[in-house]
Amino acid sequence: MKIDEVRAAIEDFFKKTINKNVRVIRITKEDDGWSGDAEIYEESSFIKSLGLPTRVQDRNIYYVKLNDELDVISYGLKEEEKEE
Repeated sequence: MKIDEVRAAIEDFFKKTINKNVRVIRITKEDDGWSGDAEIYEESSFIKSLGLPTRVQDRNIYYVKLNDELDVISYGLKEEEKEE
């Protein structure tokens, strides 16, 4: 399995699921498949909740886990690491 195939599978999944442009920023081979992180810019949920028109976009990082056949097993919004 080539890493380019994994990148393409992650990009295709997010384009179909979230319908946004995606940039894969991390791919890791694991014992049971692959994992990766994708950077996606989305409308600011805070500004949107206020009902204000804006072009402000939040940078969100999503994680994704794939099996060896490149089927998505799980994905979600990655929690930001808090600095202490």
